[in-house]
Amino acid sequence: MIGGLQHWIEEQRARPSAPTRAWAWTLALGIATLLFGLYLGQVFPQTGHDIAPGYGAPVLAFEFAGGQADLEAIFGFYTDPEQVTRLAAMRTGNERDYLYMLLYAGFLASGCLALWRELRLRALLAAAVLPIAAALCDAWENTLLFDIQAAFTLGDYSPAMASLPYPVAAKFLLLAATNVMIGAAATQMNRWWALFGTIAILAAIPTVMAIITPAAFAWALIPSAAGGWLLLLTLAAAGSWRALFHKRPLVDLGDTATVSDRLQPALPSQRVFGRRRT
Repeated sequence: MIGGLQHWIEEQRARPSAPTRAWAWTLALGIATLLFGLYLGQVFPQTGHDIAPGYGAPVLAFEFAGGQADLEAIFGFYTDPEQVTRLAAMRTGNERDYLYMLLYAGFLASGCLALWRELRLRALLAAAVLPIAAALCDAWENTLLFDIQAAFTLGDYSPAMASLPYPVAAKFLLLAATNVMIGAAATQMNRWWALFGTIAILAAIPTVMAIITPAAFAWALIPSAAGGWLLLLTLAAAGSWRALFHKRPLVDLGDTATVSDRLQPALPSQRVFGRRRT
């Protein structure tokens, strides 16, 4: 089985350049992810009782909660009339979050596959596993959050609190690694894609800062992820346009491509004495 898979991969790497349908799937899933993400952001509670400003959204404060005091800062005390509303909104948001996991995992995985079809780099094919693993960590995280919230509602402390940091950190690091791979792939294209790819790579840095000091930098997780996601959505739109209207791939490697698995910097064409040199 492994030998057959390896043979298929080598065949795909040696095929002539051609448009790929994976861009259309990536574009459709990307738009669905964007729209559902905007909707889901309105389902979760919009304010907390007394959370640190560095958390941003209360849902991020909940994901990084480390004790009973953090939960009280998010939901409020039992005397707070808004506590029930916040608890209900948080539970509803986490229930609907499972669909969001499927959407973003599909979007990022199909995008990595589309980039692999364009650039033939094995690392991009392997990177398609990263968002799937992130979604699984997200599902594990949600299971713990449901248990923690149920215990808090009853005035108890949940042992799940001790395990919560592991899936949360793994999820965000896997998503950041996916964005780095997307950015690195973009640097293999022309100079403009290379610029945006570099920005997406640099945008992943705040993820580490947020995991280390969430009370100060958790707010940066959303724009950090958005860098790579918006780049991939733009790549998908460009790839779909070229495939539909020009019948050409986004990256033309020629009819007989000899591809290296090493990521190389893009070599943009230059003008020399009024003539174009490639």
